[in-house]
Amino acid sequence: MLDEYNTAQPSMKESVHIPHVDKVNTRYLETLVGYNARRTALVIIDEFMQRMAVYGLRTVDFSVLSLITHNPGITSKQLCNALGIQAPNMVSMINTLVKRKLITRHPHPTDGRAMGLHLTSTGADMMRQAEKTAAELEIDKTSKLSKEERKTLLQLLKKVYK
Repeated sequence: MLDEYNTAQPSMKESVHIPHVDKVNTRYLETLVGYNARRTALVIIDEFMQRMAVYGLRTVDFSVLSLITHNPGITSKQLCNALGIQAPNMVSMINTLVKRKLITRHPHPTDGRAMGLHLTSTGADMMRQAEKTAAELEIDKTSKLSKEERKTLLQLLKKVYK
C-alpha cells in the first residue's frame, strides 16, 4: 500500500523492526577534544555558578575581578583583550562593579585617556573568599586526578588555547 508520499507502508501482517537504543554509544564523541572539554566545562561551570551566587558573581564577573585583583591598575581595554570581551559589554560590567562598590577607577599614571581599575577593600575581601571558593571547587571537581595529572591537564589545555 502507498501513502500520499508514495512510500511503501508495511501491511499488518509484516513485522517491522524499529531500532531503539538501550545504551547510548558516545565512543566517537569521546575521541573529540572539544566534546570532552565542553563536557568538563559544563560540569565545572554549573557548580562554579552555584558557588559564586553567594557573592552575586557570574563567571565573567569573577574573571574580571580576579584579573583586577592580580593586576591592580589594569585598564578595561586590557581586560577586554585578556578575556575576549567586547568593549561595550565591558563598560556595562565595570559600571555595575563600581555601583556595587567592588572596584574604583583611578587615572592611569601614563595614559591620560585611560582609567586604571582597582579593588575596593570590600572587593578585596570578597575576592579573597571567592578565589578560595573557586580553588576548593577545582579540588573537588578534579579529585579523581593526582596533583601531577591535574598539573598536566592544565598544561595541555593551555597548549590548545594559547
